[in-house]
Amino acid sequence: MAGFEYHIEVRNLSTWFGKKAILKNISCYFEDNTITAIMGPSGCGKSTLLRTLNRLNDLVPSFRLEGQVLFGGENIYETGSSVYDLRKRIGMVFQKPNPFPMSIQDNITYGPKLHGVKDEDELSKIVEQSLRKAALWDEVKDELDKPAPNLSGGQQQRLCIARALSVNPPVLLADEPVSALDPISAAKIEDLLVDLKKEYTVILVTHNVQQAFRVSDQAAFLYLGELIEFDKTSRIVEAPKDERTEAFITGRIG
Repeated sequence: MAGFEYHIEVRNLSTWFGKKAILKNISCYFEDNTITAIMGPSGCGKSTLLRTLNRLNDLVPSFRLEGQVLFGGENIYETGSSVYDLRKRIGMVFQKPNPFPMSIQDNITYGPKLHGVKDEDELSKIVEQSLRKAALWDEVKDELDKPAPNLSGGQQQRLCIARALSVNPPVLLADEPVSALDPISAAKIEDLLVDLKKEYTVILVTHNVQQAFRVSDQAAFLYLGELIEFDKTSRIVEAPKDERTEAFITGRIG
């Protein structure tokens, strides 16, 4: 990625599902080692934008787009671009924890094995490193053979983060990762994301202004598919330039 100031840049992006327009001429960028919050009310296109960044929307037959998404200076939608390689470099964590129905250890090693790692010692290192990064190692190190779905909700979400990190992607996408969790578990995930930005670029979808203010460096505010504001989070929250942004921040729309 040498020579580029940020991993991902979106240029004039518009998307549709069938005839329904979702995103309308979006341009923004995501700098290295920062957390960017994508904010906005329900149905504004937040998750569609996030899923466009690692081509998950490709799974929907009616999806189409115009514009570019550049990763390391290359358009990820260029003909011949490898989706397999892209998703190795851009991990994702979803709103609801979704551990695989297998052991904690097998959840972590699934990705590395898929990408050709076979050495057991190497796999063991990956398991420990990934779980440590997800602040879960001390809680599960003696129970790695335990079924992952038996973990608590908060632990499951941290396991999903560890699983995403197991192939060491430079970018981590998180789609409202704490909305299904209790406040204590949510706070742990927030602290974890702040810690992870030392090594990763984190892009977070949230409808929670306070959460965005707590954890993110920059923010995008979407409304009805349009990018209304994109700036440092503190500036948007404390001095919004658009009345729609102010209405969202003060809770009058959402």
